[in-house]
Amino acid sequence: MAVPSPDKTYKKYWDEELETMPRPKLREMQLALLKESLEWAYARSPYYKKSFDEAGVKPDDLKHIEDLKKFPYINKHTLRERQQAVPLLGDLTCVPEEEVVYISVSSGSTGVPTASPFTAQDFEDFQDYEARLFWSSGMRPHDRYCHALNFTLFVGGPDVIGAQKLGALCIWAGTIPSERLLAILKQWKATCTWTTPSYAWFLGETAKSQGIDPRKDLYVRKLMVAGEPGGSIPETREKIEELWGADLYDYYGLSDIFGACAGMCEAKNGLHWAEDHIFVEVINPETGEEVPEGERGEMVLTTLKKKARPLIRFRTSDIVSYTTERCSCGRTHLRLHGIHGRLDDMLIIKGVNVFPSDIEAIVRKNPDFTGEYRLIVGEEQHLATLTVEVEHAPGFSGDIEGLGHALREECYSILGIRPRVKVLPPETIPRAVHKAKRVIDTRKGETV
Repeated sequence: MAVPSPDKTYKKYWDEELETMPRPKLREMQLALLKESLEWAYARSPYYKKSFDEAGVKPDDLKHIEDLKKFPYINKHTLRERQQAVPLLGDLTCVPEEEVVYISVSSGSTGVPTASPFTAQDFEDFQDYEARLFWSSGMRPHDRYCHALNFTLFVGGPDVIGAQKLGALCIWAGTIPSERLLAILKQWKATCTWTTPSYAWFLGETAKSQGIDPRKDLYVRKLMVAGEPGGSIPETREKIEELWGADLYDYYGLSDIFGACAGMCEAKNGLHWAEDHIFVEVINPETGEEVPEGERGEMVLTTLKKKARPLIRFRTSDIVSYTTERCSCGRTHLRLHGIHGRLDDMLIIKGVNVFPSDIEAIVRKNPDFTGEYRLIVGEEQHLATLTVEVEHAPGFSGDIEGLGHALREECYSILGIRPRVKVLPPETIPRAVHKAKRVIDTRKGETV
């Protein structure tokens, strides 16, 4: 089933001057915006004024971008604490409630849910950037976009407006049963959709179980994914693309700023960051020192334009690596190599730092496995233990024990650890409807 070719030739960039700006000029623009953001926060937010004063810094102390490291960090705990201390929106907020037109709310999976407020201009900036991202991934006005993200308080819900802004026909599906979503994709011949990597995998498998071949019976040729590291793991991306016969584009966002803040262009070589909206630092989480390009570190974000609640040096706990080399697409903004994991997801096994995404890359490149996996963390003699549960592929008739041994040795070769491995029959590990729970930590009382 072929997708009709558009009759019109469209421009390559949403905003060519901005997206291809030479990095020295981009840094000059960032410095000017940083100064404005610090001055706005200091003048309007009781929290930031007190925090800066206690740290002995003023907005005028920012003469060069490197001076930003003089200013104190905040984190998710800060946002929750200040919201509870000064209801409703906290004293990091810089505008009266009358100027707030929208709030997104975090899931609350790690604590009390927190709100992220937007002024009308904040929201317009948010949607213009979503349109820019969609455009960079090849979405055009002739596309039919099915938005399969949660609309309930989730900051990714309004991203569909960005697709409408660029002119695509938009289907506001939200999170609905898989069978219904497949029916919508088929009936309306959607060419693009957005969900999580786990759900893209699950939905494709569900389609096949219903006798629907995603490659031949559906029109989807672009999959946007976010919420998990899988979209930037080549082995996972390739398997999902093969399942759907579609190109997969990884996106990254966080409720505390706005929907997708970074995403893949059609070159699919990293996630282009919104450097005209958000300044990025990548630091060693223990020392606070910046890490070189290409090395892993914790991402720290500072908003450059957001007025309702600017974030100054917000520690995300997301572990990333990046490059500032110009992309083959011509864009110059910093590119993430993906989100490798979160500090709170990191496992320390016999002194080695391991992220679930590291295991995923190993499991999914082996065709003798289904690709599903689960990590069981325990403790013996005061040391952490790791068991990797995987499923052998349907029809596999080889040596199960040997298959497990090979995975164990592959983990040792690449990661430096030899986990225990359980090779299970297909369909044994529970499938994720949206975000997959990959780690079961029995030390915390979690059960398999």
